[in-house]
Amino acid sequence: MVYEDVVDPYPFPESLRKEILNELEKIKPTKKIAKKIVEKCYQAYLSNLVEPGEAAGIVAAQSIGEPGTQMTMRTFHYAGVAEINVTLGLPRLIEILDVRKNPSTPMMTIRLTEEYAKDRNKAKEVANRIEATYITDIADVATDIRNMRIVITPDERALERKGFSFDELKKKIEKGLKTEVVEEGRKLVVQIAEPSFKTLMDTFEKLRKLVLMGIKEIRRVIIRKEGEEYVLYTEGSNLKKVMKIKGVDFSRTTTNNIYEIYEVLGIEAARSALIREAISTLEEQGLEVDLRHLMLVADVMTVDGELKQVGRHGVAGEKQSILARAAFEMTVNNLLEAAVRGDIDNLSGITENIIVGQPIRLGTGDVELIAKINMGGDNK
Repeated sequence: MVYEDVVDPYPFPESLRKEILNELEKIKPTKKIAKKIVEKCYQAYLSNLVEPGEAAGIVAAQSIGEPGTQMTMRTFHYAGVAEINVTLGLPRLIEILDVRKNPSTPMMTIRLTEEYAKDRNKAKEVANRIEATYITDIADVATDIRNMRIVITPDERALERKGFSFDELKKKIEKGLKTEVVEEGRKLVVQIAEPSFKTLMDTFEKLRKLVLMGIKEIRRVIIRKEGEEYVLYTEGSNLKKVMKIKGVDFSRTTTNNIYEIYEVLGIEAARSALIREAISTLEEQGLEVDLRHLMLVADVMTVDGELKQVGRHGVAGEKQSILARAAFEMTVNNLLEAAVRGDIDNLSGITENIIVGQPIRLGTGDVELIAKINMGGDNK
């Protein structure tokens, strides 16, 4: 590149260096003007660096917490998909930082491989393989109390739509209920062996909950065309099983269940998901928070190689200082436990120094200057 010799003397991070070079290539200034531009960029870069001894955690907490006060607290329809409800706003942000194992509205965005993404019928095939299909979706189920049996009347059009045959349905029911199913014309009959009303109703309930095809956790799949390709949106989430389905491009498939990402793809993927979910939640509300604050929070939550919440059972509860833990939550319990164990607080953090009324170790308070005074009376 022409401008490398102009940019290289400055210690920019690699990503920033590439960005500046690309911009210079676009506008093609003279070397003299390019030097001035790069100098300005360097000044801006230096002014954005964090000062040594800066309380980065407190700044990040304030930068996320303050916009959080302006967030709404409702469950909205997912942008562009009216049929799917998804938790947004403050409840979603709390859910992300708490790393809930079961989010209130789990959903997935499933991208398809090239051969399936362009054809709606093929996308529908994949959707059928993913969406949980219950007996009530493709047949009428009735109990015949007099003869102690359950009568299943399949809906031919529903069977065709799901790509399911009559014989397959019979086999699935036999396998699920572990009992023989008798054909009567185009109906299927499950005969209850013992004349017990309770057994009949238990079998009926078991039949209703039986997943004939698809993934149990995924209740609904919606197909949308985005640009040139079809994308599947699901209500419910199971990343591990979805990744095994033929036609799914698992490298571009995501879920809003961060804990599931952590279990399936590992801690680095979970960190990226935390950042992505937090940004999208804030941006959806029209709030702008610097990415670095969210990255810091995600780093602290994942630094030990496992996913920890920012609460008393995670980051805040594992602080070294007794007073800092007591100031957060469960004050009496923390002080009592520390007293029983005879713990010592070294007062090295900010919270504990404020509690005891000492200057905090921050900024100018973080350094100790010692002046060497010449006692000989010579003023040199």
